[in-house]
Order: sequence, then C-alpha cells, then structure tokens
Amino acid sequence: MIVVIDGPAGSGKSSTARAVAERLGIQFLDSGALYRVATLLYLRAEKNKEMFFELLKENKISFHFNEKKFHVYLNDTNVSEEIRTMDVSQNVSVVATMPYVRSFVNALMHQAVEHEVFVADGRDLGTAVFPDAALKFFMVADLKTRAERRLSELQNKGSTATLEEVMDNIASRDEIDSTRSADPLKKADDAIEVDTSALNFEQQVLIICDQIKPLITS
Repeated sequence: MIVVIDGPAGSGKSSTARAVAERLGIQFLDSGALYRVATLLYLRAEKNKEMFFELLKENKISFHFNEKKFHVYLNDTNVSEEIRTMDVSQNVSVVATMPYVRSFVNALMHQAVEHEVFVADGRDLGTAVFPDAALKFFMVADLKTRAERRLSELQNKGSTATLEEVMDNIASRDEIDSTRSADPLKKADDAIEVDTSALNFEQQVLIICDQIKPLITS
C-alpha cells in the first residue's frame, strides 16, 4: 500500500512524511532524493545529456529508511548529504523534467512499494506515479515560510546561503515544476490539501497520521 504526499519545494512534505512513517511504523520513500541522486550524476557528467543517460544505466541507486533517515546510495556509497547541496538544488528541477529520468525514477519507486506499506513524498506522485494511491495529500505553504525552512536545513549543514538566494531558488523550482510538459506539479483531484503556513510540525504530522491510521489498522 502507498500513501503519497505531494507539494512544492519546502512545503514540509519530506520531514512530515519521515515523521509519519516513524510514528506509524511504516516505510518512507523520498522521491525527491532519488531525483537528486540523478542530478548528482548529471553534474558529474558536466550536464552532457548523452553521458548522463549512460551514467544512469551504469550506476546502481539504492536506498532504505532507518533511524528516522532516508539513506541513498550510489554504487554502495552513501550520498545522502552530497545530494542536499545548493548546486544539486539549483539543477534538480531541470533533471526532473527529462522524460527518461522520470521513467527511471518511477520504476525504482514502483519496485520498492510492491510488498510493504509506504508513505512517499514528491511533486507528482498522486497524479502521475501512483494515481491509485490509498490516500493522497497535497502540502502547501507560502514562499517565505518554505524558504526559511529550507535555509534552516542548509545552515545546519554549514551552508552560507542567504534567505534571498533560497527564495529565488524555490520560486524558480516552482515555476519549472508547475509548467513542465512531463507530469507538472499539481494537486490531484482526490488529494487532501494541508496548508502548513500556520501549523507547527507536530500539528501537520498529526493531521496526516489521523487519516492514515484507519487504513493500516483495519
């Protein structure tokens, strides 16, 4: 079974999905992290698409959720921190628009959710990847709130990025994600919208947990 949480960058979907998975004892799948690994390969290929697609074929991407963290590996090397740099953030939306990359990542996710209960976060999971998901959420928040959250994450990792830089990056990603031709960011018709602008973290986690519990205990 799969429960999906979609939404724009910085809306809190990843941290919320991780907390929900931990609290309910289910698996967590971070689709954005998989696109970030692909972006890492794109940068290593110096943005050469032909070389990049070859790297996707040649390299093994694996992942697991353990101790409240989603760990991502490239050829058995943990790249969970490397994929969170500003360089990757500035290029991930471009990579995510590539149909070949989307098909590649979607295949990885479908393989992962065949046998267990997962909660996954992303941008188009409820509309394109898992349209038959058992439950769908769409998380939103105003731009400044999202940028402040992302800046805090970056600063905790030693980044010197400014709030203006992060706001510009998120606004650019919003534009790319919502206007791309391949599976643009949008709310699924049957998704439950959760506006986190005025919610604290515990509140948003409880809202989603309360909706999922009946599905996994029945």
